[in-house]
Amino acid sequence: MKLLDLYAKLKGDLNYIEQELEKAVSVEHRLLSETSLHLLKAGGKRLRPVMILLAGKFGNYELDVLKNIAVPLELIHMASLVHDDVIDDAMLRRGQPTVKAKWDNRIAMYTGDYIHGKALTIATKLENPLIHQVLAKAIVQMCIGEMEQIRDFFNVDQTIRNYLLRIRRKTALLIAVSCQLGALAADCSPRVINALYSYGYNVGMAFQVRDDLLDLYGTEKQIGKPPGSDLRQGNITLPVIIALQDPQVRTNLLSELAHIRTQKDADSKQAVALVKASNGGKFAEQLADRYIAKALHAITVLPNISEKKNLIDIAHFAGKRSF
Repeated sequence: MKLLDLYAKLKGDLNYIEQELEKAVSVEHRLLSETSLHLLKAGGKRLRPVMILLAGKFGNYELDVLKNIAVPLELIHMASLVHDDVIDDAMLRRGQPTVKAKWDNRIAMYTGDYIHGKALTIATKLENPLIHQVLAKAIVQMCIGEMEQIRDFFNVDQTIRNYLLRIRRKTALLIAVSCQLGALAADCSPRVINALYSYGYNVGMAFQVRDDLLDLYGTEKQIGKPPGSDLRQGNITLPVIIALQDPQVRTNLLSELAHIRTQKDADSKQAVALVKASNGGKFAEQLADRYIAKALHAITVLPNISEKKNLIDIAHFAGKRSF
């Protein structure tokens, strides 16, 4: 099942958000408009806007208010992707050439900066200072997470704790904040806001763990880039960390990772095969399941409206994306 099928009820409002996203990145400067729209038109799950809109349904739902959170958070996510592709030297994103591949690194970096600036401009329409405080802290944590990932490239001695803290900052916090800010803007009660934040955080953790699994076990058609891309970039994810703890796998895997690090065009197929031969995949799957269980438990306190069922369905999707 596609994620879009899970929130078909929001189709009209999501189309409106999509139009607002396009309006936000359109600018008189032809090149900036072209590069920004290139990423936007490549599509995406729009998970963060969906979380914001669903969270808003538990309070005073006003689309013209919620759009001023939904659009900025998706733009911040987009900006991080453009910058990620430069750092990772990625040529494909969602099956399409990245901005850095179609233009160059400098254009990509300025495009990301521009999109980020537009996000903050739109967010200023919201008067609640708490919303801006939460958003600013999340952006700071995202940057720290990105720096930690760069620091740990090809670090074969990193721990599970290192990994979890990194994905918390890189991915989970922005999804958690999406739920939190959607509820906050809709004037939900503190109990509902906290429940939705916890839900978003745990879904975000599961989503990233599953994303890292897909990089190893998925096909290029499924993930929009060649499998094993993380390994080629030196990004040591959870299944690899677990595989490195297996004495029967560690020596050969270390050798493969060293080869990938020193050879620019090295193939990661053998390294991927070694990870698959370990318990790394099973461990990561079980961890994703635990995060989803926590997410579902968090929203037991929410009223039984149809949007709660939507949140449950999205949680199952995030934890069980097939490969």
